[in-house]
Amino acid sequence: MDMRVFDLFKIGVGPSSSHTVGPMIAARRFLQECPDLQNAQQVQVALYGSLALTGLGHATDKAVLLGLMGETPQDVVPDTVDQKLEDLARSGVMLLLGEVEVDFDILNDVLWHKQEVLPGHPNGLRFTLTRKDDSTYSNTYYSTGGGFIYSEAELAHNANSASVANATVVALPYPFATMAELLAHGKRTGLSLAALLRANELCHCSEEELDAGLDKIWSVMNQCIQRGLKITGELPGGLHVQRRAAKLWLTANESHNSLPHDGMHKVSLYAMAVNEENAAGGRVVTAPTNGAAGIIPAIIQYYSQDCHPSDPVKGIREFLLVAAAVGMLCKKNASISGAEIGCQGEVGVACAMAAAGLTAALGGSNEQIESAAEIGIEHHLGMTCDPIGGLVQIPCIERNGMGAVKAITAASLALKSDGTHHVSLDQVIETMRVTGYDMQAKYKETSLGGLAIHVVTVNHAAC
Repeated sequence: MDMRVFDLFKIGVGPSSSHTVGPMIAARRFLQECPDLQNAQQVQVALYGSLALTGLGHATDKAVLLGLMGETPQDVVPDTVDQKLEDLARSGVMLLLGEVEVDFDILNDVLWHKQEVLPGHPNGLRFTLTRKDDSTYSNTYYSTGGGFIYSEAELAHNANSASVANATVVALPYPFATMAELLAHGKRTGLSLAALLRANELCHCSEEELDAGLDKIWSVMNQCIQRGLKITGELPGGLHVQRRAAKLWLTANESHNSLPHDGMHKVSLYAMAVNEENAAGGRVVTAPTNGAAGIIPAIIQYYSQDCHPSDPVKGIREFLLVAAAVGMLCKKNASISGAEIGCQGEVGVACAMAAAGLTAALGGSNEQIESAAEIGIEHHLGMTCDPIGGLVQIPCIERNGMGAVKAITAASLALKSDGTHHVSLDQVIETMRVTGYDMQAKYKETSLGGLAIHVVTVNHAAC
């Protein structure tokens, strides 16, 4: 496995890892790779397939513009985005990578090809730069989910052979391409899955750097929960969706008539708080995507607050390592892109990752961890991606709350068993892949089917 934990968990901004984070990275990378950038006269970007169909709702155009300006998902300040874009629209002048001035017309230099899908992936975008001598440089990129970006050449060679562009392949002590291989390492060495992943990560960084990185990931996740539980108001995009997590959280904590299921209610609110922040373009962590970013933070919060761990810091680090292993397997052997295999690859995978991480943090065996992850995916098989208006709001926000509850259920079932089960994680990942490719395109992040058209039709009929 040539992916790292920090390839899977990326700090970025909402509302989408594939439609916002990835295109921003691609735009910046295109200019960084462009020869003779100093003589640039014009740059254009063409969006294809799902990026074109749901790009407005997912802020793809805004992300591309920010990337061309030189911004990165992890460093851009969400509160400054609107002003930067307003300045560009007013002046018609863009500073490429913050340095090279060109004229830029948002209406004519961002092209939307809604009827055309590039051959490599449903999320394709092509950049073309024209220099002052009329020579051009062009390249095509694919955003394959979770903020992963591949050029056309990289994807043609083997997209799964590198987690990031120009990645250096390192010989790992415990290489794995399947859960079966990872479990075999555990049986041979007696090590937990978390220990195996830690050993692999230490080929890339020191123990201190690894722990600091894991702690930072959780810190950003936790900050996102806390913001989401405080902010009210209407989400952007025109659906007039109101934030609910903060008001429901206040009500939940004021209630004097608690019921047994109230704990699950709070877990759902943790997840919804994150995804409301994501829908508003706030700072989130891809886990493994932005559309499913609320599930893992919600379950870590549940673990640290309600499970009363003796060493929460150690437990959270093990949680993230094990969750990442499951995400890597899904990314490599199937997909985490809603545009490729539907929401089973986003919320379904996030549920599996969270279930596995929680099981590990609570002391489950390697076999119980695999069982929890398998249950998490199995009960999301066939889930479509049909966001209303192309916005990551309905059904995405509530879907994260439901996925978080399923993750706890999956972990509970696994922990109360001896780890034996009929369907392996590898088998259910392959099933998810095949199911996704059998799914009609209109149910895969195009907003051409499902809720995306039926709710809108009903609303229009009522007007």
